[in-house]
Amino acid sequence: MTADPTRTNTDALPADGPAASATARPRRVTGAPSTMGDDVQLNTTTFIRHAARTYGEQEIVYRTADDGWARTTYADEFERIQRGANLLTGLGIGPGDRVGVLDWNSRRHFELYWSIPGTGAAMIQLNLRLGPEDMGFVLEDSGTSVVFVDESLLPVAEAVAPTATQVETWVVMSDRPLAEVDTSLINVVHFEDLLAAADRTFDWPEITESSAFAACYTTGTTGKPKGVFYSHRSICLHTCALTQGVGLGSDDCIMLITPMFHGSGWGLPQGAVYNGTKIVLPGRYRAEDTGPLVEAMAAEGVTVANGAPAIFNPMVDHIRTMDPLPDFRGARFMSGATEPSLTLMRDLFELTGAEVVHAYGATETSPLVTLNRFKPSVRKALSEDELFELKRKQGLPVAGVDVVLLDGIGNAAPFDGKSQGEICVRGPWITATYNGMSDDDLEGRFIDGYWRSGDVGTIDEHGYLKVTDRIKDVIKSGGEWISSIDMENLLLGHPDIADAVVVGLSHPKWQERPFVLAVPRDGHTIDLDSVQAHLAPAFASWQLPETIEIVDEIPRTTVGKFDKKRIRADYADYYLNGEGTIK
Repeated sequence: MTADPTRTNTDALPADGPAASATARPRRVTGAPSTMGDDVQLNTTTFIRHAARTYGEQEIVYRTADDGWARTTYADEFERIQRGANLLTGLGIGPGDRVGVLDWNSRRHFELYWSIPGTGAAMIQLNLRLGPEDMGFVLEDSGTSVVFVDESLLPVAEAVAPTATQVETWVVMSDRPLAEVDTSLINVVHFEDLLAAADRTFDWPEITESSAFAACYTTGTTGKPKGVFYSHRSICLHTCALTQGVGLGSDDCIMLITPMFHGSGWGLPQGAVYNGTKIVLPGRYRAEDTGPLVEAMAAEGVTVANGAPAIFNPMVDHIRTMDPLPDFRGARFMSGATEPSLTLMRDLFELTGAEVVHAYGATETSPLVTLNRFKPSVRKALSEDELFELKRKQGLPVAGVDVVLLDGIGNAAPFDGKSQGEICVRGPWITATYNGMSDDDLEGRFIDGYWRSGDVGTIDEHGYLKVTDRIKDVIKSGGEWISSIDMENLLLGHPDIADAVVVGLSHPKWQERPFVLAVPRDGHTIDLDSVQAHLAPAFASWQLPETIEIVDEIPRTTVGKFDKKRIRADYADYYLNGEGTIK
């Protein structure tokens, strides 16, 4: 089902079908035969081969181990990528094998994005923030036999190695000779030594397009990580949708900020290479030290980047200190993980001219489902303030995916901007299962081929999706719902608040009440009356929080999202014990 704003709850369903048929698969028919080369397989390798052939002189800028910057080109990288494919073959890697990568957004990581899938193997994207137990599970569940690890991450590899007994070889990536690398890992080889000895050309196979090119594992707060294996076909089609949605072209310069181990870097590595853009690889960085990133973005003329408010907020703070201010007019900064605040989007635009492009997706969706760009009709109809308000929404579904909102009894909610339902998604780059899991293990995560996101949302009359909350995070107070996301984003616009999270805690009278953890801005004091007055225009008096807990830092998950499960557990008895007021 496409995002048709004229649909209602009635016409979303077949006249003679039950409510559950809101997600029924469409009829499949066979038409007249084509004369096209339909047997030619979609392979990610074609992107890098095209870029090296057509844009061989285009620059790739990368961070070095000593925090400097260096430059290469698509043509030079392609030679190293081919050598890398021969390196893998020499290690016994071939079609169907699984190869892990434990690295930052580095030059070598970028090269492995192409050389591993190009052999027919699958690249297992290892989340370096996972604990040893979960990472060991990922290695075992995926069947990974070889792991490439950056020297700086050897302690992570060493912690997981005792349980990762199926890993036969550890490939250390370092500028230093192997003799100077101190590690307790066994069966260790040196990436650069093997690369230098490998042949400089590789006979690229045509891989069946349904074969996995890479895998990413979910990092949910319950249960073991779940494996999502992306096919060559899925990422090729995803790349086309990303190109159209973001408006990528060969004149762009893309900085890959989001970790490349997270959902294939949101597809931007493939999008960059597909379009032959200049690429900036920032290597290792910290969210609290974004100065070098901003300065590199300005120096290299970055026009597209991906990140989250946890990255963009410190960037804005650094930009305020710069003289002159960087000029990012025309730049599109894709923002995911959590909803960017209006304050962030306005500040970034007013200071630099950059547009924050709010996006929505997940590991299971490759990840692109929606992008918030303005349609001509809304640009003409809405004022500047209304357009900024619209940017808080997650955006329009991209071509290629179907989105349906299922209410509590399985009906498709109308697209009226008010009716809520669980966001369910189906498409060629949306997963249909998890690696190695039986139907009994899937815990109701799929319905008629649609992936159930666990997010509650609305779609307005213009077709824009708005995530109102997680099903598990929506606050149920006195029989009514309160959106924790909307409250969080409004709190971030308060002049005294640097960061804030809202959860529902059990309450003896009202079932749940909103509870706020807030981090004050440097030199500021948070006053409860001021916060309530700030929230009052958007929330009814009964929805306002009656307490705020002041903290230095808010707990987050391994992918930078608020760890609401931990917060609810830590403060579970807060209202039950009669606590209140500002703390």
